[in-house]
Amino acid sequence: MRFLPANLDTLLVELQDLDETLALFDALQAEPIAGVEEIVPAARTLLIQYRPSAVDRQALIDDLARRDLSRRSARESRRVEIPVHYNGEDLDEVAGLLGISREEVVRRHTSADYEVAFCGFAPGFGYLTGGADFQVPRRQTPRTRIPAGAVALAGNFSGIYPKASPGGWQIIGVTPLQMWDLGRDEPALLRPGYKVRFQDAGPLLAAGLPAHEHAVASEPPAGAHLEILSPGLQTVLQDLGRAGHTDQGVSMSGALDRGALRAANRAVGNDTALACLEVVLGGLSFVCHGRTLIAITGAQTPITVTTASGLQWQPGNYQPIELDDGDRVSLGAPQAGLRCYLAIRGGFQVAPVLGSLSYDSLAQVGPPPLKAGDRLGFEATSAGSSVSTSEAPAFALPTAKDVITLDVVMGPRSDWFTPAAIERLSSQLWRVTSQSNRVGIRLEGEVPLERCNPAELPSEGTSLGAIQVPASGQPVLFLADHPLTGGYPVIAAVASHHLDLAGQIPINAQIRFNPTEAFVELEPEASLPTADAKNPS
Repeated sequence: MRFLPANLDTLLVELQDLDETLALFDALQAEPIAGVEEIVPAARTLLIQYRPSAVDRQALIDDLARRDLSRRSARESRRVEIPVHYNGEDLDEVAGLLGISREEVVRRHTSADYEVAFCGFAPGFGYLTGGADFQVPRRQTPRTRIPAGAVALAGNFSGIYPKASPGGWQIIGVTPLQMWDLGRDEPALLRPGYKVRFQDAGPLLAAGLPAHEHAVASEPPAGAHLEILSPGLQTVLQDLGRAGHTDQGVSMSGALDRGALRAANRAVGNDTALACLEVVLGGLSFVCHGRTLIAITGAQTPITVTTASGLQWQPGNYQPIELDDGDRVSLGAPQAGLRCYLAIRGGFQVAPVLGSLSYDSLAQVGPPPLKAGDRLGFEATSAGSSVSTSEAPAFALPTAKDVITLDVVMGPRSDWFTPAAIERLSSQLWRVTSQSNRVGIRLEGEVPLERCNPAELPSEGTSLGAIQVPASGQPVLFLADHPLTGGYPVIAAVASHHLDLAGQIPINAQIRFNPTEAFVELEPEASLPTADAKNPS
């Protein structure tokens, strides 16, 4: 059992194999550790996110090291049958890699049960083990689009893509079943522990796969509401995220500048966890139908309020703004920062998805981005908590001309990189490219980061702030909508206290990474018996 730092509040535990990983996961489900908030199991690791105020890191490591890995709890035994049209574009290549015919690939793939070991990558994506026990490498060059329902192989796993997305797995077929459907009581068709049997459904008909019905849009509000005239580049609802759904492959998501979201809510007298509108690069404009109170925080954003009679005024950021019926509000381009947050007194009247109003742009879970003509309901102004007039930014907001220094925690895979790459991570400036979004900040440096370990990394959990390095050597800084699991090594992670700042860095700004300390593998107290010592093999 290895313990690797993944952030100031996150730990990666590496085990010998999947059996040990699931044994530790089951042990933690049976006897939870106070302060542990999320656990993401993967091929041979557990990513554990915890509250440092509730559990000390050393105490957490010591507790984990004592756990018995020889037993596994009884898991959900539901069996799911998956019909497959074995027409995948990689089927012949897979057959060649395995040294068998394509007919034999199909026969073996359908001849035994698989088990869902864990979920990740995308909501409803299950990593299936057992079955034919094929060993197939990922594609050298990932595809930019794999269709929904694609049945694919990678390593010793089989999986089914819930929606169209990029991916590097080898496609052997396609299923008409919908793997993820928010209209079901259980959106994910597959959950950890489920048994899966694939069935040969024969050739795919000329009509193709059936079209799946989409959720019906909710009725527009009849009372007080904001009428969206323009959503700008992108405006989405965000709160503090949706915890507790990693077993379905759903990540936390949530606001990228949580401090700004909380400040906006305090300014209008709300609970600090209520959802706000997260607006990228301004451009949002709307008409208020009813009387209310709003506040806009985060990026330094010009605000113009035009009354129904045509009078204009420019209120400031980080202060309560009273709106009357018919007032029009327009947000200009930020002078500093990237994202602003608009809170409204009492919150927005929008139905939550899996307990949250956050929109996850990668998973496409949550209320969708706003568009012109949308109406957002709200409670008309009423008595309640006092507003705050003393809110202010928590840090100097960056501009595209700035060099922003971010503290980083080295690990969990720093030892996969050359000493020169480790030195270059902090000595070289990294430019924020235009391909950046809520999933992550894509960076470009003069010299790529080189690995000393060329092996293929089994899928493992990734944390908010992780700096993942793909084959190009140009890193990606993961933000709130990042995938739960990834297959590229993470050299370091932006420290928790700089994550809000990272969410405000505009395109073309430059980042300098500041390691807080050198990478060191963590150890349990020397006097403690480890799990291996307690269970010799």
